[in-house]
Amino acid sequence: MAYAALSSLMHTLQQLLQPNQQLVCGSCIQQQHVESAYQSLCALQVFLEDTSKEAKDIETLKVIEKRIRDIVYKAEDRVDSSLRSVILAYNGDNRERACRSFSEELVEVEKEVDSLKKEVMQIEFNKLGFKSTEATITSSSSRRYATEHSTIVGMEDDFNTIVDRLTAQTDELIVIPIVGMGGIGKSTLARKVYDDLSIRSRFDKRAWVTVSENYNERQMLLEVVSSITGSNQEMSNDQLMEIVFRGLKRRRFLIVIDDIWSTEAWDQMQRVFPNDDNKRRILLTTRLKNVADCASCPDSPPHGMSFLNFRDSWILFTERLFGKYPYPPQLEEIGKHIVKQCRGLPLSIIVVAGLLGKMEPTHDNWKKLEKNLNSFFGTVSEQCRAILSLSYSYLPQHLKACFLYVGGFPEDMEIYVWKLTRLWIAEQFIKARCDKRLEIIAEEYLEELIDRSLILAGKQKANGRMKTCKIHDLLRQLCIREAQIENFVHVKIENVPIFSERINNERRVIVPLDCYRHGSGIISKIRSLVFTSINHIYIYERPCSIISHFELLKVLDVSSIKYDFSGVISQLVHLRYVAAKIAKAPSLAKLWNLQTVILHSISRYLELPLEIWTKTEIRHLIIAGFIPNPLEAESQGEQPLFLNNLQILVVKSSPFLAEILRRTPNIIKLKIMSLKPVDWPAILDSVILLQQMEKLTIEALLGFDPMILSRDCFLPNLKQLTFIFTCLAWEDMDVLANLPNLEVLKTNHAFRGTDWRLDEDVVFQKLKYLRMKYGDLERWEAASDNFPMLEQLILIELLKLEEIPQSIGEITTLKLIHIENCSSGAASSAKKIQQEQESEGNDELQFQIFRR
Repeated sequence: MAYAALSSLMHTLQQLLQPNQQLVCGSCIQQQHVESAYQSLCALQVFLEDTSKEAKDIETLKVIEKRIRDIVYKAEDRVDSSLRSVILAYNGDNRERACRSFSEELVEVEKEVDSLKKEVMQIEFNKLGFKSTEATITSSSSRRYATEHSTIVGMEDDFNTIVDRLTAQTDELIVIPIVGMGGIGKSTLARKVYDDLSIRSRFDKRAWVTVSENYNERQMLLEVVSSITGSNQEMSNDQLMEIVFRGLKRRRFLIVIDDIWSTEAWDQMQRVFPNDDNKRRILLTTRLKNVADCASCPDSPPHGMSFLNFRDSWILFTERLFGKYPYPPQLEEIGKHIVKQCRGLPLSIIVVAGLLGKMEPTHDNWKKLEKNLNSFFGTVSEQCRAILSLSYSYLPQHLKACFLYVGGFPEDMEIYVWKLTRLWIAEQFIKARCDKRLEIIAEEYLEELIDRSLILAGKQKANGRMKTCKIHDLLRQLCIREAQIENFVHVKIENVPIFSERINNERRVIVPLDCYRHGSGIISKIRSLVFTSINHIYIYERPCSIISHFELLKVLDVSSIKYDFSGVISQLVHLRYVAAKIAKAPSLAKLWNLQTVILHSISRYLELPLEIWTKTEIRHLIIAGFIPNPLEAESQGEQPLFLNNLQILVVKSSPFLAEILRRTPNIIKLKIMSLKPVDWPAILDSVILLQQMEKLTIEALLGFDPMILSRDCFLPNLKQLTFIFTCLAWEDMDVLANLPNLEVLKTNHAFRGTDWRLDEDVVFQKLKYLRMKYGDLERWEAASDNFPMLEQLILIELLKLEEIPQSIGEITTLKLIHIENCSSGAASSAKKIQQEQESEGNDELQFQIFRR
């Protein structure tokens, strides 16, 4: 991956050009060599950006990219290795020798990249070129894609058939398999049925389980328990099975089992579900006919999915590409030729539409794409793979690395957006712009991949933004193939030890924990090591000695491994991103390039060293412990210490937290843990200074006096607020209503008192999501006008609440009322609201009521 390799080395050189850099002695940094190498790399990056838009000879471009990648990788190895020697040199003589060696390496690197630049620039562009096909269409197209992906075209008969079979009057358990090739729309159809209003109202309990090729019983149980109880507690598999069985016993349930691959998995799964006569249904999707036949009942054969006919293919194509806008008549003929090449496979049609949606809609651009499609022959599966590969080839350079990286995560894994975007930033995939934060740009990259139908949007946050994403397994297979060709990221191969000579030259390794196995080889060139865990599994092996050999590591995520990594972290001087468990604070003095630090303590007390205040590049600091006093750190130097780049801070409260917050003025997200209410007034004065802050979480210590909110608490950009154990008075809600942009409010043991009365002049103008968990609330008086924008009301464990205000149901924006383990009065008042709204024709408002 040439573009990503260039970005990584450019970042290192850029840091060396900083006027206040203290990495190496000034005499060994010959600025002109660093500047010259940096400019050559910039020119190569611009070349790749331009040619990726213009080149029609994709194979020739791949050869050029491989040449750039290989040379830049070697140059980066030389720079990083020699720079590490300088940083770790302890005495004057050793440091001077290391500096001289580093200077010599810089000169050689300058020559290599300059020679490479000249070689590349001699290429005749007319052999590659045509005008850009990557001009982006208006932003409204992105919004259309996001809202219309759930529509089904050409599956109306399939939908009606499945619904009829699910709602049949037969009492016994019926299993309905949906079978068809990958990309034909099995999961889309199942999801549409699962979410249908008539289906939701018919079944007492519903659960969606994704199985994938490697069946994991624990993950299946966790997903079912989460669906039927609303909770997800840590317990054994036997306990989970008992909860599932009891939760479904004597209930009419619908279980969707998505993407099952073996009869063995089905044999294990079906034992979990009770089989008494109560019109229970299981809907499953599979590519394999033998699995469908094994699962189906004698009187309920599998439902086979067919390819779309041309008419439906054309409708799907035009809806995804232009929505409700008219189709350009001059593109109709060529558009139909392109659609025919998709052979009626919905995934191919959607991906092609996503690709064309990012091109300027001209006849020439579409003609070139049609020509590429015409060159592919073979089965529908082979044609689909060719279309997906073509879509990847047409990606802009800045998106290719991001896309391939997603393929490193396990199949069907719901990937947290916050984690993915932070990793992209640490990997230097995100190109900085002066007008936006890197985190926002990274989310825009993700949204563009979703617009192109290469990544799937997953769960949503309380504020409606994306919480997770995932990737279709056919596209993931494409990522793995391309990443292997590009030597970009190694994804665990079955029965191959992770650390072995077979992958000795890999730059990045992403490994699921349940596949973890040692090997004997040492991967000295590895830059990124990420362990992924779907089921919160932990391993207790001792990988520390092996990881210490990865001297050039820049990204390390071992947070799912229960082991003390404090001894190895301090030696990995190039780390940009570290997520790990530690028993004591590691020295950070030599870690010159830290951006993200996520440290969880396996001991009772953890305080970071003073040198954290010298890490000015740090953006995300999440620490289950304390940050030291900045005044003490400042006393050891000559300049004031501020962390102006810090965007996210999660930390335990301390006597000098107020001073810490004054020195981190650009925080966007802040979580304070173990807060003593007595410290709150001083901290609040500093919190109010964080005018850019959008998300705030306060977690107080139990057993202390209640906190008090000042009427001067004004944070103009605050969108999400969470209070835990704060024991506020209900009257303080009036203060929160004055926050002009508050959209999400979550409380957990946060308010004391039995009565919450809202006057008519107290209005939460933009609040969309309100969740209240635990507390002594008995009487709640409110009107719909108090919450004019509310969309979701979540009440959990409010055991004394007499009722929900009936006027809550009159809020026109309300979409969901969720009641979980609350009083019988709360549940019955929710049902009363439901009956009243249904009688008025409001079928859109959903109700979820869970009782123990």
